[in-house]
Amino acid sequence: MAAVAERRSQPALEASASAGRTPVRLLTLTTLFPSAARPRHGIFVETRLRQLLATDAVRAKVVAPVPWFPSGAGVFGEYGALARTPRAEHRNGIEVAHPRYFMLPQLGMGWQPRALAWAAEREIRRLAQSGFEPDLIDAHYFYPDGVAAAIVARRLAKPLVITARGSDINRIAQLERPRRQILAAAQSANRVIAVSEALKQAMVALGIDPARIVVLRNGVDLELFRPADRAEARRALGFTGSKVAVSIGNLVPEKGHDVFVDALASLPGVEGLIVGEGPERRRLSELIRRRGAAGRIRIVDAMPQERLRIVYNAADALVLASAREGWPNVLLEAMACGTPVVATAVGGVREIVAEPAAGRVLESRDSAALAHALTELLASPPDRNAVRRYAERLGWDEVVRAQLELFRTVLAEAAEC
Repeated sequence: MAAVAERRSQPALEASASAGRTPVRLLTLTTLFPSAARPRHGIFVETRLRQLLATDAVRAKVVAPVPWFPSGAGVFGEYGALARTPRAEHRNGIEVAHPRYFMLPQLGMGWQPRALAWAAEREIRRLAQSGFEPDLIDAHYFYPDGVAAAIVARRLAKPLVITARGSDINRIAQLERPRRQILAAAQSANRVIAVSEALKQAMVALGIDPARIVVLRNGVDLELFRPADRAEARRALGFTGSKVAVSIGNLVPEKGHDVFVDALASLPGVEGLIVGEGPERRRLSELIRRRGAAGRIRIVDAMPQERLRIVYNAADALVLASAREGWPNVLLEAMACGTPVVATAVGGVREIVAEPAAGRVLESRDSAALAHALTELLASPPDRNAVRRYAERLGWDEVVRAQLELFRTVLAEAAEC
């Protein structure tokens, strides 16, 4: 991942300077965090934390447990990558620990939070003995992470903030036992965060007290993701046609890459690129072949954000045909590069694509609707400078100020108890 610029933005500087307080000592607890073995895993959690650290108003360490697996051999795929995860590492100046916890795939879901809590608590106690006593636990993803964090926070008598991310509420919470555990964790937390208003409403429908929920969206790094020379970007990626659409995300059914393929197969003048890794790759490759689009649509591996910037700049449109989302960062990243988007109306998409200058929102998640929307967008595209200006309203400064204020409010309330 490209380093977030070492600059201190003026609003962030003001937030730090005006506080006049000792920095908050934050313990981030989550299984969603990048590592040397999985550099893109949970990158959005790392990005938010780095933006907070850039204010100098926070000191933080990360405990990011991973399931134990006996072998790091490549033949074991994702499980092998888990085994290759270092026990401890420094990422961009952040100390990250990866203690192991025991998990039985497909079988141990019910007790997974306790196993994770046991591993995390041991590591947090070790950090305290070495001199880092956290003021507050900052957990990301409600299950099993947030449930485990609630156990740890109770045992260590620490305030707790849990951030919901999307599928933890929209999918996992639909299962009876996890739902009970999620509701209990939300009740014990000092605050819970939703990354979109839509996700907050889903949490309220689940039974979480709306008074405890704070909406804090993700932001976009406006220096990393910025407009660049389109012709050069297209040459770098080997595009030869006049129109290009891209779809970025894990190769899983929920992301709708198959909808993207079917739509582009009916648009012979448009080249397509799918960026991602996952179990659907073979099926998607076969679909591309069957639809007669092998010469126009390619699949490439996931890539670091510096290279994704080239993809965004080469594209005439970014497509997100997901069935579920929380706050899809790819939309922000594309728009920051001046690229309009076409996305299904799921999760926080309507909050991101709130004006025609940003792109189109699909009411129907099917290839015909997508093909129609793409045809309209490509025939009369928004001005790329206008798209960029729209994205500039979605940077990090406002989010960081609100996040710091939330942490300070929680600590002040805890001190009064």
